Amino acid sequence: MHKSVRMRRGAGLLISLCALVLSLGLQPAPVKAQEAAAPREASAQPQKPAPRPKAAKPATRRTAQHAGGRYYIEFRSRYALSYGHTFVMFGRLNARGEIATKEVAGLHPKGDGPELWTIGHAVFVPAETGPSDGDLEDEYASARYRIELTEAEYKRVLAHIRYKQANSPLWHAALYNCNLWTGEIAQFMGLKTPHHWLRPQEFVNGIKEMNGGLERPPESWAAEKAASGGPAVAAPAAAYSSEGDDRYPVR
Repeated sequence: MHKSVRMRRGAGLLISLCALVLSLGLQPAPVKAQEAAAPREASAQPQKPAPRPKAAKPATRRTAQHAGGRYYIEFRSRYALSYGHTFVMFGRLNARGEIATKEVAGLHPKGDGPELWTIGHAVFVPAETGPSDGDLEDEYASARYRIELTEAEYKRVLAHIRYKQANSPLWHAALYNCNLWTGEIAQFMGLKTPHHWLRPQEFVNGIKEMNGGLERPPESWAAEKAASGGPAVAAPAAAYSSEGDDRYPVR
């Protein structure tokens, strides 16, 4: 009996030791399971999206016209004590489309007095092709029609104007007046023109109306001149330019 008691005690002690060992051996398992699960839970959480690379700003579009400079020609008329005068103003525009430089060309009797103008209603009289009094003053303008040009187009038109200035020695009120001279420049650019016996204001407005108010030369003219390579004549020095002239500040 004493032996059985010892056996029972030994068995109980063995059971207690086994329980202790089991408890010590199994306890870390859940901890390891949690530690192993932690990264999976973290990876399941939504991550902040990677910042999108900033799109490059598109380059500002510049037409070939603007890239090569902006130029213009204006068919103008002005008031006068008589029926008025028709001429062209031309030059360079700034980035806002405002006149940066201006030059004037037009056919009119030579001199400042009215003598040749009066005689010129009967016979041809000596002529000039630069600005006349009042041409550069905007307040005297009675009509204007502007065409914008590329640099290449401007050079072609300028060469034609220079050629006409060098070959227009005479003026006549009916047979070869300021309307006809200016209209020939418009015709060179492929524009339609009314009869040259109109009053200057009506003549300039007529050019605009007959061409539908185009702001660029007709495409057919631009293509034809580009294919031909432009005029054969070289442009002489300017008869007048507003640059550096304090009498006529650029507006």
